[in-house]
Amino acid sequence: MAGHSKWANIQHRKGRQDAKRGKLWTKIIREITVAARDGGPDPESNPRLRLAWDKATAANMPKDNIQRAIQRGAGGGDGNNYEEVRYEGYGPGGAAILIDCMTDNRTRTVAEVRHALNKHGGNLGQDGSVTFLFKHCGQFLFAPGVSEDAVMEVALEAGADDVITDEDGMIEVVCEPSAYEAVKAAFEAAGLVPEVQDVVMKALNETELTGDDAERTQKLIDMLESLDDVQQVYTTAVFDESAQPS
Repeated sequence: MAGHSKWANIQHRKGRQDAKRGKLWTKIIREITVAARDGGPDPESNPRLRLAWDKATAANMPKDNIQRAIQRGAGGGDGNNYEEVRYEGYGPGGAAILIDCMTDNRTRTVAEVRHALNKHGGNLGQDGSVTFLFKHCGQFLFAPGVSEDAVMEVALEAGADDVITDEDGMIEVVCEPSAYEAVKAAFEAAGLVPEVQDVVMKALNETELTGDDAERTQKLIDMLESLDDVQQVYTTAVFDESAQPS
């Protein structure tokens, strides 16, 4: 792909998300509350809560905020009102989009998601229309320049499924969700620090977008991520560097 850089896309996406830190805290608090409600208040025995705690720490959220969210969820507070729902659709350039939400009002949420898609030339699909284009997995991304041999040795020993190095030199490690904590701990013990680490819906194929399609798709993703009920947006879209939206 001429001009396509997965690392540039990752950095661009991360920068845009960091700029929305206030919104990010709200979403993480909701995730912590629901995780504590469903799996209990102890992060050591609740992998989902442990992952949410790690996200909160990475976002510089005060520990008191984290503890209050756990108490609300475990104590039957706000967390009981939320249900998880996933919407599926396509962007204006044909890229698949998964939208994971937590909501206390499905009617409101689906209306907001549909409005964002329609406004930017996308469309809402039926359940199952694009999920098969993604894989649920643990993912670790290392910046170009990190030793591929070191990452591969630790990753495979810890139970990762695959280690991929792209032409930029970025290293991607993929594992089953159940192996995420073990692989994460192994990297920490080895002093290897990923740029990004999470349990995600990873696109199995990519849709490269340029020009107007790239700009409209980025605006769509931004609008979806700005919605209070939207927790995560996953897409097959990647942007050509020469057309990277600002």
